[in-house]
Amino acid sequence: MQPVRGVCSSHPVLGALVFAALATALPGLALAQGGANSTAVHPETWPTAHPPFPRDAKLEQHIHALVASMTLEEKVGQIIQADISSATPEDARNFHLGSILAGGNSKPGGGRLADGQQWLATADAYDRANANASNGKPVIPLLLGLDAVHGNNDVTGATIFPHNVALGATHDPELIRKIGAATAEEVRAIGWNWAFAPTLAVPQDVRWGRSYEGFSSNPQQVAEYATAAVEGLQGKPGTAQFLDGAHVIASAKHFLGDGGTHNGVDQGDAQISEATLRDIHGAGYPPAIDAGVQNVMASFSSWNGVKMSGNKGLLTDVLKDRMHFDGFVVGDWNSHGQVAGCSNDDCPAAINAGMDMFMAPDSWRNLYEHTLQEVRNGTIPMARLDDAVTRILRVKVRFGLLDKNGRAKQPLRGKLDILGDAAHRALARQAVRESLVLLKNEHHVLPLDPRKHILVTGDGADNIPKQSGGWTLTWQGAGTTNADFPHAQSIWSGIREQVAKAGGTATLSADGSFTQKPDAAIVVFGEDPYAEFQGDIPNLAYKPGDDSDLQLLKRLHAQGVPVVAVFLSGRVLWTNPEINASDAFVAAWLPGSEGGGIADVLLRKPDGSVQYDFHGKLSYAWPRSAAQTNQADPNPQFPYGYGLRYADNGDLAQLSENPGMSLDNAQSGVYFARGKPAKGYSLLLSDAGGETKPITATPASSDQGDLRVTAVDYHVQEDARQFAWTGQHAAQVAIAGSGAQDLSRQANGDMQIVATLRVDQLGTGNATVGVTCGPNCHAQVPVQATLASLQPGHWTRLGIPLKCLQKHGADMSRIDRPFELRAVQGTTISIASVTLAANADRSVECAGP
Repeated sequence: MQPVRGVCSSHPVLGALVFAALATALPGLALAQGGANSTAVHPETWPTAHPPFPRDAKLEQHIHALVASMTLEEKVGQIIQADISSATPEDARNFHLGSILAGGNSKPGGGRLADGQQWLATADAYDRANANASNGKPVIPLLLGLDAVHGNNDVTGATIFPHNVALGATHDPELIRKIGAATAEEVRAIGWNWAFAPTLAVPQDVRWGRSYEGFSSNPQQVAEYATAAVEGLQGKPGTAQFLDGAHVIASAKHFLGDGGTHNGVDQGDAQISEATLRDIHGAGYPPAIDAGVQNVMASFSSWNGVKMSGNKGLLTDVLKDRMHFDGFVVGDWNSHGQVAGCSNDDCPAAINAGMDMFMAPDSWRNLYEHTLQEVRNGTIPMARLDDAVTRILRVKVRFGLLDKNGRAKQPLRGKLDILGDAAHRALARQAVRESLVLLKNEHHVLPLDPRKHILVTGDGADNIPKQSGGWTLTWQGAGTTNADFPHAQSIWSGIREQVAKAGGTATLSADGSFTQKPDAAIVVFGEDPYAEFQGDIPNLAYKPGDDSDLQLLKRLHAQGVPVVAVFLSGRVLWTNPEINASDAFVAAWLPGSEGGGIADVLLRKPDGSVQYDFHGKLSYAWPRSAAQTNQADPNPQFPYGYGLRYADNGDLAQLSENPGMSLDNAQSGVYFARGKPAKGYSLLLSDAGGETKPITATPASSDQGDLRVTAVDYHVQEDARQFAWTGQHAAQVAIAGSGAQDLSRQANGDMQIVATLRVDQLGTGNATVGVTCGPNCHAQVPVQATLASLQPGHWTRLGIPLKCLQKHGADMSRIDRPFELRAVQGTTISIASVTLAANADRSVECAGP
């Protein structure tokens, strides 16, 4: 079928949508495809793919013999992947597991961070244990997988490449190929062999918190990048480099429609037609299969109400049969547990639908036992189990894992100097330069003369975690400092270095103040790090209700200082006020560890000539308003492909500062902030008699019998509240919402209720933190010992894992009070905030209920 001419070239997303609509509406284009709410799949209308592997009868015979020699227990073990935090090397051996993963917050030894040596030791431990499990049979080694999504980003000292949203702006597939190859080398250096990348999502609503994992909203660009990314990670099929010791197994993810969910909700429902699912969201998969991708990861999300992890029509009929994919399908983190009729511990439906390997990080043991039973009683046909095992073994054989002296074929294993080496950092710096997009350049203020006096300010200026974003050392990218990035350079450091070499002066000022008026100011600001579902937002306004960055821009501009805004973000956002307040505005995305790449473009050479021109062009349309959430909208502020060069006229007329909607300052997962209940929540004080006093607008002081509340200072005046238990009996402070919320996916994702608190005095008794989930539904976790271990008078972020509350009886699908603190006389605790978060300074140990 030919594309709709004249539409795709000027607006590729709109063009794809028009084509999908025509395919749905005209019977001559597609066969009786259902509408936006249909779940019927018509595989014959989907494109085919052509895996680059001729049928190898000898290989298939070898695999068939292996499968035939395996016991049922060994087969079931192969289709289960467990996390390093819950399965020891001995477990992997004893249960014949097929794979081990390390989730975003799972580190060797259970630590907060881990370096290359620790990761290598962990790989060695699993490999050694597995090598001793042969019992006279051929050893089937483990696949060791991790989320190497922008470099080997779990490892301290590794090269952190720009996130995919930035790489999309380079419009350079060959660069993507090189980055994939460099990432593979750094993964193999630590002894691991499987990268959960590339993401082939085509985000259409960037309110989605994983939008930065998508290269573009343009399906044509994603399809082009798919080939390059897969071949970079795995090597090119037909060459000696394919799946050799310098490459890894790649995962094309998340199949399918993860970037098309309603309202951009993570793990949500793509309420779209089959044509839209196919032509937009499926665009990257045929080229990935043509490039030889060995694994496809099923999405958490649904298509018209049917979870992808249980969708046979798409996993089997389309992916395996129509597209001829002969590798294996893995689930996402307990994604099988969201399939109708399933739980994390038990899900035959997922295997029967076409999933070949469960990603069961903490549920693997019970899942193993249930799956054994279900094969024995015929719920899972033996033929389906054998097919799944065959697919997994086919990949392992192709990868050389079953070869004799397989370890000798890992030439990079243990060469830890590859992590963050000069060549990889240079490549990452090139990617930073090429990804920067210039939206405004009034009176050609850029490039700046490094021989002058330059002020650098903004909270992103000297902040490597912020410039790197989520999925960096930790899952959400939180809880780290510059000191955790030994080979990295902040944006400020890169500017300072070049200005000093040119003979100019550069000053870093946290608040933008100065004693000597600068010739120009570079203000670096933007989104704080986030990852899945924590990054979901209600609209596209940048920080609604917090105009501190805007005021900084305006203040400098009012002082007559030329202002260059460097905006860090994982997505396009409505920033018209910030653009208006700047002389130049640069979309820098999430550049990663090589902040010096920013200076390469913003600053001239010492002789006044241009170092590097801007190269980047938008791979997403930039919104005209906070309400313009659909990437197919034909009237964006800046269209797909927009980006200025230095020679272009960069003057920009005043942009409208009307957000196009009433901005709701409520933030997802924030219950109590700056000492006050968040919008939609109230504070409840309950005394020993059960009498409750609701407080919506928290005053400076209040009391309810046995409990007194007063205002105290945390960062600024009265931005926290102190709770003092004064009565003879236990009393409780709680945060209540206006309705119940479903936190089940957050619980599955290892999120925590995190209270920023200070223990001022601790009484004797049993303090607890809990939640309620409707009538006769509640959970309380003991925290007395944890509170007693904290340093009195010092603020800390204390986390209570949602899984712990679930273990103690909470129904996480209907939480109406997300925080309850119960204590006794003599206890005084100050609280500044209560939020959902992935990381805390200290987490409560979860003992049995």
